[in-house]
Order: sequence, then structure tokens, then C-alpha cells
Amino acid sequence: MTILHSVDFGPRDAQPVVFLGSIASTTDMWLPQLDSLSKDFRVIAIDHPGHGQSPDPQALPGETTINDLANNVLDTLDVLGVDEFAIVGLSLGGAIAQYLTATSGRVTKAVFMCTASYFGGPDKWAPRAEETRAEGMETRARGAIELWLTPEYRASHPALTDALTRMILSTRGEGYAVGADALAGWDYTEELGNITVPVLTISGAVDPSTPPEVVHAIAEHVGGEAESITLSSGGHVPTVEVPEEVTRALRTFLSA
Repeated sequence: MTILHSVDFGPRDAQPVVFLGSIASTTDMWLPQLDSLSKDFRVIAIDHPGHGQSPDPQALPGETTINDLANNVLDTLDVLGVDEFAIVGLSLGGAIAQYLTATSGRVTKAVFMCTASYFGGPDKWAPRAEETRAEGMETRARGAIELWLTPEYRASHPALTDALTRMILSTRGEGYAVGADALAGWDYTEELGNITVPVLTISGAVDPSTPPEVVHAIAEHVGGEAESITLSSGGHVPTVEVPEEVTRALRTFLSA
């Protein structure tokens, strides 16, 4: 059993909402949403293994699956005393959220943001895992920040861009590699119909990693009620670039 680091805000008797971020992120990527939504919800953000303050992963290279990462989340929520919950997942966190929503029986509503049911498979992710294990996060940081934030935003927000770059670099190499292992084996396209709770998908307008049509395809293929939103701007991490728009969409969906 692996218990992950989490932050937990808001009334303990309010609806729990669990936030799972992208590979190479920490709970800090959700700060604008946690501040705003904690007034009305119990908001819990969780670091992936080897990310932020979570413990290092224990699996052998190439063995970690999305199922494994999902079980870590459930074990952590058990320790926090959380049974049923709404979930918000972005990128890697969105893959874990899809799996949890379909299989756990504990998810009441789900938001899949800037994510996909298939991320390119082992041809894309196995080399990234191998390279990061050998060389660390320096090789990943520049490419990641260019996916996360639009060029215009990076140019006008140098301090925040630097802070997010340092967030990426703080990820331990094995933490990134384990996330890459999980994404290498991830293809949930045929299982989306098993998701039957209400779903909202959110895409960044100019996300080069998971473009709007990729995210929208999830909403089209789940087995229950779903709606899809494309934000006015934003790359792969719009929680930072257009935080008010993201928070407004989350609040509307979670409050319904």
C-alpha cells in the first residue's frame, strides 16, 4: 500500500472533490481552484508517486499501470476517510480519473481535463521513461513547459513560468518514468462506455498535447450523460493560464 501526499481544504462535511494533476506536476497546479472551491466543497489534491511530497515509487521499471496509480489514490482516500467523491483529473490525472470512474464505484461525477483515452502508447512513452531514468528531468522541462503554457502567456508571465518550470524539475526522475510507464500501457478507448456517471470534459483551446477534438471524443463515447467545454485559451495546463474560466466551469458542473 502506498499513501500519497495530499492537501485537504474546505468543510469536512461538504462534497469531497479529488484533484489529480499532470505528469511532472504537484498539487500546486490546482491552487487557484482549491482556494475558490474550498468555500463550498472539501477539495483534496494528490501528488503522484515521485512527485511533490509523495514517496518515491517502488515498482520495477516498465511495470506500473494506470490501475496501480488508481489504487494508490484509493488507498490515500481511505486514510482520509473519503468514500464517495467527485473527481477532476488532468492529463495523467485524467487517465487515472477515467479508470476510477469506470471501476471503483465510488465516483459520483467526473471532470476529464486536457486528457485522452489513449496517449500514444509505448512508442511514445517508453523512450521518455528510459531517457528520464538515465538523464533526469532536465531533458523534460523545456518541452513540458512549452506544452503547459502558450507562448504568449510565457512571455507575459516570466515569474510564473519559472515557478512551473521549477515544479517540473522538482519531480524525481523515477516519478516521471513511472508515470510514463503507466501512459505507455494506457488505452481506454474501448472501455469509455463503462463510465456512466455525469461527465464534463474541458480542453484548452490551443493545447498541443491533447487538442479539443481528442478531449471531446471522451465525452462522445462515455456511457452516461456528458458535456464538453473548450476554454477561450490555454495550453495543456489551463488551471494556471485561465484559472477563473476553469474554476467557473468546475463550480457550475459540481454544483448541479
